[in-house]
Amino acid sequence: MTLSTSALYTALRDLLRVHAPEATLLASVGKQVLSVRADAAPFETPSGELIPPDAWLDRGQLSWLTRDGALLGLLWSEETAVPEGAVEVLTLLLSAASAEGANREADMLITQLPAPTAWLNADLVFRQVSRTFLELFGFHGPDVVGQPLQTVFPGREDLVQSLTLAASGRASHLADEYAVVPDRSGAAAGSTGGVPTASGSTASTATGVWLRGEARPYFGGASAGVLWTVQDVSGERQEAARMTALLDGLETPLALLTDTGTVLAASTGLSDLAPATAPAILGTPLWTWPCFADLPSELVRDLVRVAASGGAANGDVPLVSGGTLPLALRRSTAPGLLVAAGLSGRGAGLQASSGVVAQVLALSDAATILLDHAGRAQLVSEQAAQLVGLDAAKLLNLSLSRVLGELGVRLHTPEGDPISIPDLRTLNLPLIRELLVVRPDGVARHMEVRATRVEEGSKPGTLLVLRDLTALRRAQAKMKHDARHDALTGLPNRPGLREHLAAAATPKTGAVVCLDADGFGALNAALGRTACDHLLIQLAARLNDLAGLHGGLAARLADDTFAAHLPDLSAEGAVQAIQATLQLPLRSGRRDVSLTFALGVAHLPADMTADAALADAEIAMQHAKRQGRAQTSAFHPGLRASVAEAYELEDALRGAIAGEQFTLLYQPAVRLEDGQPFSAEALLRWQHPTLGTLAPSRFLPLASRSDLIMQVGDWVVQEALRGRAAIRASVPKHIDWRVSVNLSLEELRRSAGLEHLMPLLAQQGAPDIEVSAGSLLDHSQDTLGLLEQLRTHGARLIVDDFGDGASSLTALTRFPLSGLKLHPTLTARLPNDERSLTLVQATIDLAHRLNLHVTAVGVETQEQLSVLRELGCDAAQGYAITPPLSADDLGVWLAER
Repeated sequence: MTLSTSALYTALRDLLRVHAPEATLLASVGKQVLSVRADAAPFETPSGELIPPDAWLDRGQLSWLTRDGALLGLLWSEETAVPEGAVEVLTLLLSAASAEGANREADMLITQLPAPTAWLNADLVFRQVSRTFLELFGFHGPDVVGQPLQTVFPGREDLVQSLTLAASGRASHLADEYAVVPDRSGAAAGSTGGVPTASGSTASTATGVWLRGEARPYFGGASAGVLWTVQDVSGERQEAARMTALLDGLETPLALLTDTGTVLAASTGLSDLAPATAPAILGTPLWTWPCFADLPSELVRDLVRVAASGGAANGDVPLVSGGTLPLALRRSTAPGLLVAAGLSGRGAGLQASSGVVAQVLALSDAATILLDHAGRAQLVSEQAAQLVGLDAAKLLNLSLSRVLGELGVRLHTPEGDPISIPDLRTLNLPLIRELLVVRPDGVARHMEVRATRVEEGSKPGTLLVLRDLTALRRAQAKMKHDARHDALTGLPNRPGLREHLAAAATPKTGAVVCLDADGFGALNAALGRTACDHLLIQLAARLNDLAGLHGGLAARLADDTFAAHLPDLSAEGAVQAIQATLQLPLRSGRRDVSLTFALGVAHLPADMTADAALADAEIAMQHAKRQGRAQTSAFHPGLRASVAEAYELEDALRGAIAGEQFTLLYQPAVRLEDGQPFSAEALLRWQHPTLGTLAPSRFLPLASRSDLIMQVGDWVVQEALRGRAAIRASVPKHIDWRVSVNLSLEELRRSAGLEHLMPLLAQQGAPDIEVSAGSLLDHSQDTLGLLEQLRTHGARLIVDDFGDGASSLTALTRFPLSGLKLHPTLTARLPNDERSLTLVQATIDLAHRLNLHVTAVGVETQEQLSVLRELGCDAAQGYAITPPLSADDLGVWLAER
């Protein structure tokens, strides 16, 4: 359907007037963004961008109209809540009006299921149930979902058999049963007659209803199962009582049956055929009625079976009183009910029964249309007229095939292919067919149409019975869609992307890009879940637009992890396109939010499987994340081995502490004024069983991504304290021996400042703490509090690696520092580089003015020691003094000094 701009304006205003009269709509239409209200003319927004005003984010309720990740509009109401129906119908209209509206029918079908429905897997375990199903049987969701059928409905072997039949691929109808179920207040239900109701005693507020079930096989991609729908047919049973009154006193043999042959109502003429000593009983199968000879009458049973399957069944049945009864059976207009007519003369009998059938149709709640031999509508029930969206009076006495087309009713196959309205007079009957009926108002309904012959003398007519399957088909479509799509953004999920890649044109080309937002967890904590969901929707819309531009597909793989298949771009071109798309900040409330991403890209050659390409891109993304923020990595075979090695190393790290694989080496520092050692820096090493000795740079980045870093830090602190105590005890002249450990401020924050070690630190005194200069850029109050707490327990706080990378001179006065260590690059070019001499001299002078102790690190030669002593440096450590020593070697070395 093509909508002109003016028609679209009118439609949007009309829908707002009906569904949300107080709301304001921002809608993307072509290259315009329109502001629409029910009481004013639409106008184009000055910005031309689909961005909510700040006032919308500060108050009222804002709803996002999205489809497949594309943002179609924003609906806002200041005073009242935005109805869900308004969101659905406006999304449908905007989708239909867009260039991507070809699949709008599928969008329309994905709505909340109103019918009581359960979805079970092939093993008859409940996977999902509708809210109405739970209400009907008085269950709560956890009582059902994930539970086997026999656990939820114990002792129901007939139910198990019927659903097992559906699981094997054959639909089955469940027999009508009387159930005591809770009323609308939700009281607990009981059970009568073994019906499938919730267990427990019958509540005083429970009511009795008649239930009819249907089980159909469901196949969705790699999953298969059963859809079990239940409907309340109490009204149908009430019709049976009404029919009993209608048939009372009628001499023509007539009966109303269930499709299993049970007699619900019978005329006086049929009851009188039975002997007075053996009266017929309502509620028993017709073939057991004592009026027939050779009980049970197999002929009557066969007639019922044929009629129940949709055919017209006629036969001469022997009577117990002698002679035969011409008996005709056919479906009534009410689902699951049959009409049996006994004829004294075929023409007159049928004519009489036709009049009764007309009364049945008029009284029943079924959607039925009765046609004469020329295809003219002689009877149209109100339910049938509502289903096709027409006034029943417009159909009467007119050719149904012609008038439906003239009044705007269109037919489609269930898949959506248009078909012409057939000449009903030429159909081969009986007929059962499913159609998608589009009414004149544009609403589409899935219907099952049953057509059977109605004998009326020499000119047979046709009876059409319409059954609305829309709820069931919506449930199936929603399940299939939800299994492949992300609920928040509408983008395909991982299975949906894999399905797309597997079905892509051969040979497959292009690139697959995976991206993960840096620090999104912290952003979520800062802005809140709702604001971050809006950011994700915007991000999804951008990626969806980009993928659509290049003929590919975007998907959401996890919370803040997305992927895109870009078929016509190289790996390098795909990364550039993604970066350009994400360059502009996203909008959250009054602020712009700039996000950075870890990008991983993999080339998709023609001979690569879809799973392999996606896995390669994810491996590249994980590698990029390990490199820091805003990093990009292209997949190459070495990355796979690197990721596998990192995983194995992280797994082995969990057992390293318990397995006593960690050890400390000590790098002593000496005072330059007298050459005496006074402290040592503890250096962590991992004695890996197969890889040998590993430096911290090899494994600490892995530990920092989990709580392992806290365990490692605890071990280092405790081991350093033991080493310090051992030196003080074994070398009496070093009773004041000090040990320093390297701890990042992030590590201190995550471990709550080593809170669980505070009793130990208070008793033995804390080690000196070395923190990097770059980490002091964080001037938070929490950071200051942590460092002050450690200093009260005897720790000296030292700035490590000062003079290289990012640092702040104001941090030297802001934090409670005792000293700093010069970065090795400052001493490496001594003594011959004049610029280095000047820089080191200035740094030492600045530190001394701030009462900070200065230690030179990485001193390799005696010449460097001499120059540093002349420059006034307080202490030094490095290979010119001694290489790192084990705890035992350190004790020997100190004893010799």
